[in-house]
Amino acid sequence: MTKRVITDNLDEVLGILPPWIAEKLRMNPMLSDLVDIVLDLKRPVVIRFSSSQEVWESDLVSEDDIQYVVQHIGTFGKDNRAGLEGTLHRISCIRNRQGRIIGLSIRIGRAIYGVVDPLTPYFTQEKSVLLMGKPGVGKTTLLREVARLLSVDYQKRVIVVDTSNEIAGDGDVPHPAIGLARRMQVPVPEQQHDVMIEAVENHMPEVIIVDEIGRKEEVDAARTIAERGVQLIATAHGNTLENILVNPTLSDLVGGVQVVTLSDEEAHRRGTQKTILERKASPTFDILIEIRARGVYAIHEDVERAVDSLLRGIPPNPLVLRVKDDGTVESGYEQTLPPAVEVASEEIGAGRKRGGRGGEIRILPLGLSRSKLEKAIANLGVPAVIVEEVDDADMVLTLRSHMNKGYQRLREAKAKNVPIKTIKSNTMSQMEDFLTTLFSLTPEQMEAEVEEALREAEEAAMHTVEDQKRRELRPAPHRIRRLQHELIAKYGLLSFSVGEEPYRRVVVIYPGAEE
Repeated sequence: MTKRVITDNLDEVLGILPPWIAEKLRMNPMLSDLVDIVLDLKRPVVIRFSSSQEVWESDLVSEDDIQYVVQHIGTFGKDNRAGLEGTLHRISCIRNRQGRIIGLSIRIGRAIYGVVDPLTPYFTQEKSVLLMGKPGVGKTTLLREVARLLSVDYQKRVIVVDTSNEIAGDGDVPHPAIGLARRMQVPVPEQQHDVMIEAVENHMPEVIIVDEIGRKEEVDAARTIAERGVQLIATAHGNTLENILVNPTLSDLVGGVQVVTLSDEEAHRRGTQKTILERKASPTFDILIEIRARGVYAIHEDVERAVDSLLRGIPPNPLVLRVKDDGTVESGYEQTLPPAVEVASEEIGAGRKRGGRGGEIRILPLGLSRSKLEKAIANLGVPAVIVEEVDDADMVLTLRSHMNKGYQRLREAKAKNVPIKTIKSNTMSQMEDFLTTLFSLTPEQMEAEVEEALREAEEAAMHTVEDQKRRELRPAPHRIRRLQHELIAKYGLLSFSVGEEPYRRVVVIYPGAEE
């Protein structure tokens, strides 16, 4: 593994700041962890680090402070961004209605050599890769290192399409962090798709790297590039595969969604209902990497298969990599069931004697997120409820790591013979795995439930188109209601959910119809 080397050119940033701010920052022991600096007129200076922030309450920003920074940087473009030549830092401004600059965001850009090492196998397969994640998790940093890796270590012809000069820095000479990759600048963000196509037509790249695909034109350009056999590595707005699948502008990047009505013969052959949601086309990107936090990656190694699973209501099973501080990597598939999730039926039966309602299983979460568990129950639509007291519980659900710590309520549960079950981590996926096993849900059952609900939604939509009358569907869990909403929208209708879980259901209405 390459030793990580961080280049941040902090001296250049300190050089554009008013001296009193620069001097105070130099004395800060967390300077090397600086993320951004916020300067707003007549407000305190805000200094953000990767895991904390400082607000200098007694130090208000003056007009002279803002002008000092403006005079020491390059010209702001139409996107209100500027840079420092030879560095990766970005300065963005806020203007008032008269166009005067009244606020600045100074973002620290870093080249981290070696950051891509755990993901190298995915970028060197000549497959197109899409990166997703919330702002600040290191997507652009990763793109830089991928450009260097492929252009230097693998000697590929790499073109970086650099909107706002965010990947390779300000100025005509790109930052050394991108290695031997060539950089094409984009005059304004609206022209990014044109530059993407120009790169393919004029410069014979083997790899194109682009940051932030967000417009329909860029989605179309990406598909064109992929169809020409060029490897595309890009980022897109959103955090997860599911986010992008339900985004009408971006869903084509992962194949898109369409409603399909099968013939009787085909439906019988597949063993499905006649109306289903299917992937519309092959995905533009073969691999999708969700950057969940710095050093935490969820990798969908086959986007086509992952999308098909989602459309059938089955959660995908990405490979999760966690890079530790010492550079070692932990990996494992997200949906792997921990051995402790099995629940004996006789234990549940014994627990129900405490006063369970009907067929519902009462779960007391200890040391777990109640809201996540509630959402997991709603997503799967299983007959479970959350309770507050041990006396009301059919079982206690806690973290495996809590079992030997002697917590009072766990001791109480053991004393009252309430079954205690554990999961590995406080994540919704682990909770859904637990509930899936607890209620013996099989993929076939889940798929059949989805197909029946979609059939009902399509019938309601067709009737509503004919008579413009409001219709309510049967209660369904969240994961199915989401698919019903998508299907109904394709008929040009409106829909919304009403009621409380587990009786929450979709209502279909005709646009403009009286409520």
